[in-house]
Amino acid sequence: MRAGVVYSAAAYLLWSLFPLYFTLLARSGPLEIIGYRVVCSLVFCVLILAVVGGWRDVRGLLAQRRTALMLVAAGVLVTVNWTVYVVGVNSGRTLDAALGYFINPLVAAVLGVVVLRETMSRVQWVAFVVGVVACVVLALGYGKVPWIAFGVASTFGVYSLVKKQVGAKVTALSGLTVETATVAPVMVAYLVWLTLSGGSTVEVASPYGLLMMAAGPITAIPLLLFAAGARRVRLVTLGMIQYIAPIGQFLLGWLVFHEPMPPERWVGFALVWVAVALFAGSALWQLARTSSKVPAPTVGEK
Repeated sequence: MRAGVVYSAAAYLLWSLFPLYFTLLARSGPLEIIGYRVVCSLVFCVLILAVVGGWRDVRGLLAQRRTALMLVAAGVLVTVNWTVYVVGVNSGRTLDAALGYFINPLVAAVLGVVVLRETMSRVQWVAFVVGVVACVVLALGYGKVPWIAFGVASTFGVYSLVKKQVGAKVTALSGLTVETATVAPVMVAYLVWLTLSGGSTVEVASPYGLLMMAAGPITAIPLLLFAAGARRVRLVTLGMIQYIAPIGQFLLGWLVFHEPMPPERWVGFALVWVAVALFAGSALWQLARTSSKVPAPTVGEK
């Protein structure tokens, strides 16, 4: 449980810093960026597998039809999520992307209750209601449907559910390898077409090309941490931890990118933070209760 919390928190801390990286790639189109993200992530995973082994795990996954199909779905979902997110950040709407990740834990928690029959405490239900009210206030404040926010939230919420369902059977590395391999052929074809048509913005041997290639480890490392964490914690708990990313992205959008924050946005985000506090307080209380019920080891036990 504790290891899962640490892995998940590390993943979301890294994700909170992603806008700083993607703004450096602003001269490239979203699909080109995502193409390199997918391909370079797959190459990174293959290199790790070559060093530490694990090809047997990959072959085992492919031999299990249901698991393989779920990982294919996960690959498509995370690719769509990446695309929507990059569009948001590189079009000056980092706050929209942050809103999506604020909504995402609510989606994850509800999916945990509805699909996995997990339970939420009364305080967590209150937090959920406050979060819904916050989303309504923010949507009204935007004056239009924040499709980037909802796209980010829905795709990653369902991705979290899929990862949770296959997590006990799938190692983080083998799962990510299959996910990226699912969409890599399409992305390779797109990058080749872009290069042949003269639309590519990336010279592989240039500093900018190396920066783009870094998308592999930058993308893969937090996803591996997330996959490792999702296997060890309940989806409701994972939903709470996910707030680390939107808080960091919110601060970047407001303080670093200087995106507008009218009063209605402040009200909406304030309500979100109330929901975060309720979720966090309830989860910590439940963790403390669980820990207090664990018997102390006797002499000679480790």
